[in-house]
Amino acid sequence: MKTTNNVTAADMALKRAFLADALPLTLLCGERVIRGIPEDFSPGTVRRQIDSSITQTITEGRNAEGLTLRVECTEFHDFPVVEWVATIANNGTEDSPVLTDIRLNCVLQGTEPVLTHGNGDTVLPDGYQFFTDELTRPLTLAPRNGLGAHFALPYMRLSFREYGVNLAVGWPAQWEASFTPVEGGVRLTAGQQVLSAFLRPGETIRTPRLTLMGFTGDESRARNLWRRWYFRHILPREDGAPLPPKLCLHTWNMGGTSEFTAATEENQIGAIDTYLKGGLKPDIWWIDAGWYPCDMIWTNTGNWRANPDHFPKGLGPVGTKCEEEGIRFLLWFEPERVFCGSELAVEHPEWMLTQRDGAGNAVGTDRLLKLADTDCLEWLIEMTDRYIKEYHIHIYRQDFNIAPLPFWTQNDEPGRAGMLENLHTQNYLKFWDTLLERNPGLWIDSCASGGRRNDLETMRRSVSLHYTDIGYGNHPIKQKQHRELFEWMPYFRAHTMNWDQEDGSYVEWTKRPVDEFAYQCALAPAVTSMIEFTDSEELYALGRKMHPIWREAAELMLSGDYYPLTECRFDPTDDYAMQFHDPKTGRGFIQIVRNTLAKGNQCVVYPVTDSNAVYTLTDRLSGERLTKTGAELKSGFTVRQARRTGVIWFYETVDGRQ
Repeated sequence: MKTTNNVTAADMALKRAFLADALPLTLLCGERVIRGIPEDFSPGTVRRQIDSSITQTITEGRNAEGLTLRVECTEFHDFPVVEWVATIANNGTEDSPVLTDIRLNCVLQGTEPVLTHGNGDTVLPDGYQFFTDELTRPLTLAPRNGLGAHFALPYMRLSFREYGVNLAVGWPAQWEASFTPVEGGVRLTAGQQVLSAFLRPGETIRTPRLTLMGFTGDESRARNLWRRWYFRHILPREDGAPLPPKLCLHTWNMGGTSEFTAATEENQIGAIDTYLKGGLKPDIWWIDAGWYPCDMIWTNTGNWRANPDHFPKGLGPVGTKCEEEGIRFLLWFEPERVFCGSELAVEHPEWMLTQRDGAGNAVGTDRLLKLADTDCLEWLIEMTDRYIKEYHIHIYRQDFNIAPLPFWTQNDEPGRAGMLENLHTQNYLKFWDTLLERNPGLWIDSCASGGRRNDLETMRRSVSLHYTDIGYGNHPIKQKQHRELFEWMPYFRAHTMNWDQEDGSYVEWTKRPVDEFAYQCALAPAVTSMIEFTDSEELYALGRKMHPIWREAAELMLSGDYYPLTECRFDPTDDYAMQFHDPKTGRGFIQIVRNTLAKGNQCVVYPVTDSNAVYTLTDRLSGERLTKTGAELKSGFTVRQARRTGVIWFYETVDGRQ
């Protein structure tokens, strides 16, 4: 029997198996090995209903010295999902013993285990790749530099012959997950990679969050079960509804300046008016780095006020203009990285963490904000909340162009390895939670030189409108990136850039006009049109033609299941194709892109269809219409088209089948 979410009784039985195990917390407290919450902690359990589909069970115990262990289990009743997170607090009057090897630890039963995992955003062309490993020996995964999705994506799939598990580690910093073959299955452990510290009275540490989704069936079913759960329970909402597609526009790099350092009240409002007059209305108006005093060098962060020479009345007039036009105003911040000569660094040197070389000399001009400090946290909350209100900010964009791990490790106190990372991470999440609580309707764009810390704890509070700093106009690179994102973090944004040359090769930042092919290769739930406000009427007409087609496809991306129809190998000789199908309406689309060096003059794909249904297919660009049975489509749908072209065939069933 299946639910409306395509969940079966067999799936839910897997979830019950996850719950049947003992509490998955393990740690070393001094010399004592602790598993779960021992009897001398006098554990008790409280169960609470979060809503009709979510229940939390909290088990907590405290020993005679005041050390408190708390394990929280979140169970979803509409999906086969269980989440675990644990906290350890010192509620006593003396320092605790040293706590080490703190892990969430469980055994998943099954045979022939295989792990599918990715490398996340490497900020290199090789990022966002999948890897598959047969677990015949232990395998340990961890990101780099304290960035939770950098060189190791915290989303994985463990497949057994009998069933599978989608899993995620929620920790925007330096996590570690190990998979060890044991008799009858695999032992999974997850935690902060390095944490060996005593707790002072009143201090609390926490583990990463571990999310487990059981599934039966193949990889396609696993993928779409995750997507449905993600849209239902993780994707932030706007005015109570799931985020719709978003068209982003901006004007930047004026006169060859870097980023938005030349932005002014006049040119921003003027650009908005020009776009509106030309029939291109953005959902989001985007101002990125450089709007603050920075000597025209955007990386000089830490002077968190509007540049008075460019915005004499602050950014409020721009935000007000956006509200009057029904546009959401996005503004960039990077509070955790501080330029050493900035106002913030000078006024609060006690909040600056410095990285040093072997001789003790400061490295570079960047400092890491000591967000572990509660006074620093309160200042950051108040400052940011004030600007959100004064500037009428609808989307708070937070960047993070720094590798935090050495700043934490070099500044940890003796006997407290990992504490700065743990406290910083807790306060980072608290900061965002407070902003969202204080500003109903606000949503957050997560960025870290792209997508370097887009773990599930971050994503349940934000979206990734800028998932990488690599390949904006390199179409095969974007296809590879999108393949992984559609599977695990399915709300993201792409740019309509072209970097391809006449010979089909690619050169970074080549200036080539926006065209239909650029839009085909930027098909995503959110898009930034690179039609500039000073462009010709011809390009404005292109935007007016392509934006409704993009939006129709994007709506199906957010309501439908995802089926990749071709391999995705970062190769301009390949064809690229995908399908989205909304099972509630029977509508969907098939997109086929012939890359710049594609072979031959046709591509054959094999869509997922109902063999007994009849489908009408429409190419919105050409107006061509086809009628085909599901059986015909399944046996091979052939599209003949030239290199460097794309087509989107929207379809619906003739008889209303879903």
